[in-house]
Amino acid sequence: MAANKNKGAKSKNPPLKKKQRNHLFTEKKRPTKKDEVFDDVSDGQSEEEQLEEAEDLLDGDEQVSDFDVASDISDDDDAPLADDFLKGSDDEDEDRGSGSTSGSGSDSDGTDIEEKSRAIDEQREREEEDAQAEMQLNIKEESDEFRLPTKEELEAEQQRPPDLANLQMRIKDIVRVLSKFKELRQEGNTRKDYVDQLKMDLGSYYGYNEFLIGVLVDMFPVVELMELIEAFEKPRPTCIRANTLRTRRRDLADTLSKRGVELDQLSKWSKVGLVVYNSHVPIGATPEYLAGFYYIQGASSFLPVMALAPQEKERVVDMAAAPGGKTTYVAALMKNSGLIFANEMKETRLKSLTANLHRMGVTNTIVCNYDGRELPKVLGQNSVDRVLLDAPCSGTGVITKDPSVKTSKSLDDIQKCAHLQKQLILAAIDMVDANSKTGGYIVYSTCSMMVPENEAVIDYALKKRDVKVVPCGLDFGCPGYIRFREHRFHTSLENTRRFYPHVHNMDGFFVAKLKKMSNTKKNLVSSDGSETVEQTQRPEEIHSDEDNKKEIEQQKIKKQSPKGKKKSLKAKGLSGNGKVESPPTLKNRDRSENGKVELAATSKKRKRKFPSKEEISKAREEKRKAMRGQKKQPKEDKTGI
Repeated sequence: MAANKNKGAKSKNPPLKKKQRNHLFTEKKRPTKKDEVFDDVSDGQSEEEQLEEAEDLLDGDEQVSDFDVASDISDDDDAPLADDFLKGSDDEDEDRGSGSTSGSGSDSDGTDIEEKSRAIDEQREREEEDAQAEMQLNIKEESDEFRLPTKEELEAEQQRPPDLANLQMRIKDIVRVLSKFKELRQEGNTRKDYVDQLKMDLGSYYGYNEFLIGVLVDMFPVVELMELIEAFEKPRPTCIRANTLRTRRRDLADTLSKRGVELDQLSKWSKVGLVVYNSHVPIGATPEYLAGFYYIQGASSFLPVMALAPQEKERVVDMAAAPGGKTTYVAALMKNSGLIFANEMKETRLKSLTANLHRMGVTNTIVCNYDGRELPKVLGQNSVDRVLLDAPCSGTGVITKDPSVKTSKSLDDIQKCAHLQKQLILAAIDMVDANSKTGGYIVYSTCSMMVPENEAVIDYALKKRDVKVVPCGLDFGCPGYIRFREHRFHTSLENTRRFYPHVHNMDGFFVAKLKKMSNTKKNLVSSDGSETVEQTQRPEEIHSDEDNKKEIEQQKIKKQSPKGKKKSLKAKGLSGNGKVESPPTLKNRDRSENGKVELAATSKKRKRKFPSKEEISKAREEKRKAMRGQKKQPKEDKTGI
C-alpha cells in the first residue's frame, strides 16, 4: 500500500514540477499579505521537511511548494491551514472544527456580515433616537431655565459695561418665548413684561432710542422685527439706472463689464435698472458716468416714478426734486418732451440738481426755488397734468444709510413732518387739473415707515379733497395699513404699497397714487394748516346772502346819475327810496341777533354760534343803519324846503 501511494505520488509530481520551474523564471513581486500568511503557515512545518525541500531545490530534483505539499499530505491537521490560506483568513480555523469544508466557511461568512450590518443599522437608529430625545430635552430645559431678570439684576447690569453676548442670548430667548407664549411663558409674567424687556435689550444692543424701538415693536411681530433690525445693519445693493436718453441698458452693461464691473439686471419689474456686485474701478468716476450714461440710484427710488408713469408732452411737477434722480428718470420716460418743473426749496441743493440735469442730457426741465406750499400760487391751480411729491420725512426707512436716525428721532419730529406733508399734498392736489385728458394723478412717496407720515397723510387728503386712491401699477410690495392700533383708515388704502429691507432687499419706502376726480374742494384749510369746519348753508342763510348782494347794488346805484336811478331801481325791483321790496312770505320771519333772517322755530333751535360770522353780521348791520340814515336825510331836507 505504501508502495502504491509512493507511485501515485510520483505520477502526480511531474506536472507540478513544470509549474514550479515556470515560476522560477517569472519576475519576483513584492510580498503581499497573502505571502505573509503563507510564511506563517510555512513556519508551522517541521525543520526536517524544510531542509529536504531546500536540498531538492538546489539539486534540481523534485520541487514541491508549500501549497502542493499541504494539498498532497493527507494529514488532517494541515488541511485546514491550506483551506484557510485559500480563503484569505487565518482566524476562522479557531472557530470551526478540523473537519469543516470551504463551502460551509463561505456561508458562515455571509451570515456574519449580514448580522453585523444589521447590528450597525440598529445602533445608528438608536443613536439618532437618543440624539433627538436629547435635543428635545435641551430645548425643554432651556425653556424652563429662562427667567426674566429681576430689578436688582438689571440695576447691576446698568452699572457694568454692556455684556453683548448676554444681551443677544436674552433677546433670542425672549423672541422664542413670545413666539410660543402659551407654552413657554413663565408663570407670573405677562406678555407686556417680556415685550418691555425686549425693547430695553434691543435698544441697548442695536443702539435705538426708546421711542423708535417702541414704534417698531408695535408695527411688526417679534420674529419679523428681528429680521427687519438685522436687515438695517446690512448695506443695500448698489444699483444704477441706465439713461435711455443716451444709451441702452444692454450696451451699458457690456461696456461696464469690459471695465471690470460685475453687474446684472436689477429685476423683472425694471427695464433700466442694474445691480452692481463688485467693481475694480470707482463706479462713480467712470467715463460713462461722467458722460451721463447712468445714474447711481437706489432701487426704491425707481418706484415713485414708475407709479407716476408720465406721458409725453405733459406738464409735470416734481415738488422736491434735488438731487435729481427722479426728475431725470421722468425726463427719460417723457423722452425730453413736454415740460417739467423741478422745484427745490433749499438753495444749497440747487447746484447738485442742475449739475445732474446737465450731465444726463435733460432739456425739458425748468428749475425753480420755492416753498412747495406756495407752488399753486406760482404755477396756478389746476394747471398741470401730474405731480410727484417725494415728501421730506423722518428717514426711518433708510437707517442703513444714516444710522443717526436710531437716536435722533422723536415723536415731535414725526408730528412736525406729518404736518408739513399734509400741507404739501394738498398743494400738490390743487395744482393738478382733474379735467386733464391724460393725467390728473398725484404720487406721494416717503422713505419713512411711520404710519403718521404715510397712511394718515393719505387719509387726510381723502377727507379734504375730491380724490381717490388708485393702484400704483407695481406688482410687488406689501399693502398699506387699513387699521393700525386705534387708527382706522379708508379701505382704498389697500392700493398703497410698502417696501421693507428684510422682504424686498431695498430701503424702506411708501408709495401712494391718487386720482383727482374734480377741481372742487371738500373743506377749506387755513394757511397755517389748521382745519376749519365748513358747513352747508341753510335756506335762511341763503336769503340773507341775497340781501347783502342787493345792498351792494344799492351802493352802486347811488353813484349813478339821477336819470339812471329810476331805471335801475325798476329793473332791480327796488322802490323809489331804494329799499328792497321783500316778498310777503318774509313778513312772518324774525331777525336773529347776528342779523340773519330766520324763522321763529329755527331761531329757537339754533344754539351753535360761530364768532367769525357774528362779527361779519354786526358789520353788515352797521352798514345797513348807515345807509338808512343817509336815505332819511334827503327826505328831511325836502320837507324843510
